[in-house]
Amino acid sequence: MAGQHDRERSLAELYRDDPDRADAVVWGRRGALKGAALVAMGAAVGAAIPFARHMPAGLVPAALAQGAGGPQFLQMEGKARLILQGERPLNAETPEHLLDDDVTPAANFFIRNNGSVPEPVADPRAWKITIDGEVTGPLEITLGELEQRFELVTRRLQMECGGNGRSGFAPQAAGNQWGNGAVSNAEWTGVRLRDLLRAAGVKDGARFTGHHGADSHLSANGPAISRGMRIDKAMDEDTLVAIRMNGAPIPQMHGAPARLLVPGWPGSLSQKWFTRIELRTAPHTGRGMGGTSYRVPVRPIVPGSRNTGADFTDMESMPVRSVLTSHAHGTRLPAGTRSLDIRGQAWAGDLSVSAVHVSVDFGATWQAMTVAAPPNRHSWQRWSGRIALPSDGYFEIWYRATDSQGRAQPHAASNWNPQGYGANPVSRAAILVG
Repeated sequence: MAGQHDRERSLAELYRDDPDRADAVVWGRRGALKGAALVAMGAAVGAAIPFARHMPAGLVPAALAQGAGGPQFLQMEGKARLILQGERPLNAETPEHLLDDDVTPAANFFIRNNGSVPEPVADPRAWKITIDGEVTGPLEITLGELEQRFELVTRRLQMECGGNGRSGFAPQAAGNQWGNGAVSNAEWTGVRLRDLLRAAGVKDGARFTGHHGADSHLSANGPAISRGMRIDKAMDEDTLVAIRMNGAPIPQMHGAPARLLVPGWPGSLSQKWFTRIELRTAPHTGRGMGGTSYRVPVRPIVPGSRNTGADFTDMESMPVRSVLTSHAHGTRLPAGTRSLDIRGQAWAGDLSVSAVHVSVDFGATWQAMTVAAPPNRHSWQRWSGRIALPSDGYFEIWYRATDSQGRAQPHAASNWNPQGYGANPVSRAAILVG
């Protein structure tokens, strides 16, 4: 009776409670979805599966991948309905369909904190930033002085959490299980960091930076995070000390009154509530540096294994990724829909995106989309196109981007690491027609 009861559970429940058992029930030993298994899978996803013959053996349909419960959502004044990833510290992800704007509104901006959020300051113009270390003349400057003394520039810049895509790793890596939505592309106004560094006088021995902010660790034991980067990135024309976001003061949750903006590299470098930058001869040793923190293997390691990170390297330019923004995962379309105009965004760290391809037959065939040029370097790029749907039923839109060096999103997350950085597998969204 117990075995019969297991088979009578819905596939959604079975995948939630026992995914290995569900896979065995649906796929059997041959890996061919047919007969009663095909009927059961169709019932689970709510429609017939026209391209079932192309469905890879063992693939859990996107419609069932989140399990029966689904995500929890953040309810916060001034913010959209973001996916809650954690409450202490507060972290929330933007659903892909809310990333449709070329310039991400503040309400749709993802939330990534490492500790407590400081109290707002009474006078933002009096906020002080210090530049010291390997400089000829340490500099302390208020934001009011900064605006008067240095050129302000405005750029559309992508910023992405280093762990974006972490949920794609198997086995599961440590940390918030981000999908693809720990990213934004706001319009930032500020001063080029290199202008400040040059004003302080960069010594010949300066090779690295160390970043400091006003947020403290939840334990109240020191700063929440304090990272650094190679001096080359600090001198990049798009690395900013930002004071405005989308033409308005930066919201408190996102680092007011000033933050670093280090586009294309892990967002942890974009220090919020920014107070100080030091130039160093050796890599920074602050919280979030060394070991396995924001570092990836130089050579692949066994997934799920323990590692000290001794032979890892710092994660720098983020890997190529794409999102589908025109249709939310789980969209239902009217019966008889035979074509669909779709669009999304794609980006590739310091590089650009050369192509985006889409499949609706589980990767058997791929169709090239149109990819627009970015408005400036380090901004994401709009992709768009039209797909054909041969009948009513359950479809998955698979989408993958290729960067300017020819590297495409892989079918499965590669280079597993304990803290889950750099996962950028092909993404997919479920749609139902009819």
